[in-house]
Amino acid sequence: MSFKILLFLFFLRFNHMEPRNNTQISEFLLLGFSEEPELQPLIFGLFLSMYLITVFGNLLIILLVSSDSHLHTPMYFFLSNLSFVDICFTSTTIPKMLWNIKTQSKVITYEGCITQIYFFILSGVLDIFLLTVMAYDRFVAICHPLYYTVIMNPRLCVLLVLVSWIVCILNSLLQSLMLLQLSFCTDVKIPHFFCDLSQMIQLACSDTFLSNMVMYFASVLWGGGPLAGILYSYSKIVSSIHGISSSQGKYKAFPTCASHLLIVSLFFCTSLGVYLSSAATHGSQSSATASVMYTVVTPMLNPFIYSLRNKDIKGAMKRFFVMESLKRPIVQGLERCPWLKGSKLQSLVVIL
Repeated sequence: MSFKILLFLFFLRFNHMEPRNNTQISEFLLLGFSEEPELQPLIFGLFLSMYLITVFGNLLIILLVSSDSHLHTPMYFFLSNLSFVDICFTSTTIPKMLWNIKTQSKVITYEGCITQIYFFILSGVLDIFLLTVMAYDRFVAICHPLYYTVIMNPRLCVLLVLVSWIVCILNSLLQSLMLLQLSFCTDVKIPHFFCDLSQMIQLACSDTFLSNMVMYFASVLWGGGPLAGILYSYSKIVSSIHGISSSQGKYKAFPTCASHLLIVSLFFCTSLGVYLSSAATHGSQSSATASVMYTVVTPMLNPFIYSLRNKDIKGAMKRFFVMESLKRPIVQGLERCPWLKGSKLQSLVVIL
């Protein structure tokens, strides 16, 4: 019913739209963190390092899950999807910021800003959905272990990820379309290192009531709903772990969800902190600094948390590097054989 009311207000607003401002803004200015020239190389080096660690760390998780048969389970299927989304999440904002620092320019085009907002919302909300799905996976694994393989079958896993993608695409499209209806005046300075939806709405000179309503409704629906689901899942998990009589059984059950719980805490606590701080200091650059925690730091820490606290990932990593170290001298030896050339050599390398 609430969705129908929202659609009714959406069409009502468009049918009674006020005349738009004729001023056409072609670009915005991203103020970033600091305008002091001596700090720019330090900021560039710091964010480039964090971005490369994020990309290569999450790519390693994807490579391990896809190459090791021991990790072909629902939990690691969702983890590989989360790693892919984390790469997209940071790639939406950091490369543009690094390019602006390198070229000593703060300009981003209007089209580039809308595109950045679209993919930022898409990957951010998709991150939340995947964390929620992973919480449900841990809930089934610990609370209903005998039915785990039946409930979390491959078809359901693919369906959960597919539905998450579809919902997030539609949500991001709605938010972007609402932003396209706004007109902007001469104030084009964004006190952030990327195009933030809330601050873009603040810069608009036209009526922003409907845009704000859609943004807050989506935030409550796609933020509060998944968070409630995660909290419910872990409340059941904690009660199930307390119900285990042996201390050894408790020790085995808790580490399976400890890594995921740590990532959930980091993501939601930092994003909630950013939301509250931006509300307290409206339009301040302090919100840009706080946003680094959930846009850059959390995706960077995900591979470390799972690799350091997860025995399966550490085992897969050892097997992967051991196999690579054994494969290299074998391939080099085959290349020296005069009777193995061309397609025969390539076939053996593929088999190895």
